[in-house]
Amino acid sequence: MVVVPITTRNEMQARQMPKGVPETVESARGKLVYLFLQFHEGATLDELRDGLDLQRITLFSILKTLKERGVVDRDGEVYVTARPA
Repeated sequence: MVVVPITTRNEMQARQMPKGVPETVESARGKLVYLFLQFHEGATLDELRDGLDLQRITLFSILKTLKERGVVDRDGEVYVTARPA
């Protein structure tokens, strides 16, 4: 379960729920990582590990696959969902 701390009502109203997962993302964990990145507008590997309670080696594999499918990019240390073409 992912717990997202929201401190104020305005923040809650300002955040939009993720729009969905591309069809190329098939695994449950891949979808979970994609939605986490979309909701948080990007995250470092450590933030993903802490937020999703997944091991680093698992995240590396998932992120590699998501990058190969063109749905995730890396900007320095931060992974983000890819911009639509």
